[in-house]
Amino acid sequence: MIYSEKVMDHFANPRNVGEIADADGIGEVGNAKCGDIMKMYLKVNNGIIEDIKFKTFGCGAAVATSSIATELIKGKSIEEALKLTNKAVVEALDGLPPAKLHCSVLAEQAMKAAIGDYYAKQGIDPTPIVGEIADCHGCEGCH
Repeated sequence: MIYSEKVMDHFANPRNVGEIADADGIGEVGNAKCGDIMKMYLKVNNGIIEDIKFKTFGCGAAVATSSIATELIKGKSIEEALKLTNKAVVEALDGLPPAKLHCSVLAEQAMKAAIGDYYAKQGIDPTPIVGEIADCHGCEGCH
């Protein structure tokens, strides 16, 4: 499996790793069965994602997609962040092997789950804004 230099860089030197103790939103997606679990923490101020951290248990591609996703939405409005697609994550990493594309989907879902949690904590139903967050089905033959 060939990884781009960007994937290798984000795997070896992931950005925004950790937890936010008083996070405004926390999203966890993944499946222990396939081995990839992503947790994202958001700090939101006036609708802007002021800080974002992640913890990922999984393969190198899972770590790299989490890292790049946090970089792409940090400092952005929630509306802008919700436009982030797994395709944009893959493009920002200069591509992923087909067997690892599901990792980019997990990164998108973790971010949406964290934003959904943020809205839920405000007493707002997140589903119309964030959409349904499906379970990971990309694990067949993943590891």
